[in-house]
Amino acid sequence: MLCAVLFPLLTWQAAAGGPLRDADERLGRALARQGPTPLTEFLADLGGMPVALPVLAVALGYAVWRGQRARALAAALAMAAVPALVVPLKIWTDRQGPLTDATGYYPSGHTATAMVAFGGAALLLAPYTRRNWAMPVAVLLTLATGIGLVLRGYHWPLDVLGSLALCGMLLLVLGRVLHALGAPGAPARRPRLSRSTRRSSWRTPTG
Repeated sequence: MLCAVLFPLLTWQAAAGGPLRDADERLGRALARQGPTPLTEFLADLGGMPVALPVLAVALGYAVWRGQRARALAAALAMAAVPALVVPLKIWTDRQGPLTDATGYYPSGHTATAMVAFGGAALLLAPYTRRNWAMPVAVLLTLATGIGLVLRGYHWPLDVLGSLALCGMLLLVLGRVLHALGAPGAPARRPRLSRSTRRSSWRTPTG
């Protein structure tokens, strides 16, 4: 899996430094404070808890209303795993931000929140949407969040990419769990009768 290869590489570069980190910081400085401030601030805020979590909460509520409590619980646990994964990484890498002396910027928490909240909501809603529009929207919102964070100077590009790789693995696990739980509303498969059983049933008198 690509994310499983990229994430350790990106984390190593962010923590230890190297050619990739040097290029990342040059690019980040060039992009910081570019674009119209209201737009880039709006994009960056998409990954904030006041925006992303209510979107997931609506999807969770809808899944519960449709009787899919196990699927809703799985998505909620995936969201709860975000701070459990991101916070220790921030402390360990101790990376300084683009426009501040503060540290703890890798990986991007806003990007992780956006990806798991929007992606989790899309996975829950996909069985109920035509043409599966939910996932493309989730991808678009997540990328918009990352772009806004870089253009505002809140994060280095590597911070965003690291979160995308980390949460890509998390969403893959969530997707497999939801698949194992079965599609909502799928009819139960009837047991297949053997030939001998079918013959005996044909011969059984009725009425």
